[in-house]
Amino acid sequence: APLPGERVLDACAAPGGKSGALLEFARGALDLVALDIDARRLGLVADNLSRLQRSAQLVAADLRREPDWWDGRPFDAILLDAPCSATGVIRRHPDIKLLRRAVDLPALAETQSELLRNCWRLLRPGGRLLYCTCSVLPAENTAVIERFLAAEPGARLDSLPAAVRHTPPLQAQSLGWQILPQEKAGGDGFYYACLRRDAAPGTA
Repeated sequence: APLPGERVLDACAAPGGKSGALLEFARGALDLVALDIDARRLGLVADNLSRLQRSAQLVAADLRREPDWWDGRPFDAILLDAPCSATGVIRRHPDIKLLRRAVDLPALAETQSELLRNCWRLLRPGGRLLYCTCSVLPAENTAVIERFLAAEPGARLDSLPAAVRHTPPLQAQSLGWQILPQEKAGGDGFYYACLRRDAAPGTA
């Protein structure tokens, strides 16, 4: 729920649907940075934003590296839709069952944790970070958040708005929220957790 005038980072932005949704929510009044590791796929972000008549700063960078693209101004909010096993979208992409193996999970979880840690460094005190995946596996979801909260004393799990919290098929987890694929509705599996960084003394 970005507020007009906020500085927002859409990490792992391609192909741009989430960037567009953020800008539409705030009626375009965001200082939005749309970042992706794949410069070629940033072209899709540009195409989608052009179609919506919205604009953002497009950055090709690897969030696992030092942020030499960053101007030092912290973000008010960050959306991290982390790369994952995509087990929540097997209904639409059945080849995932053949391409993903159990041995892939530790490496994916480490990448997710690394991206989360590095994004956190870019967030202002009092800011919020939404971590999400299209996975239904706890190793990529609640386990990542649990490790992060244990290692980062300035982070806390934020609550969701009541209107969202009580919307089926959303299911509360020990940490965060899970949507499971619905056979009748034809929806995908999805997980998210909203984290807030404790405000420094004298700040909001």
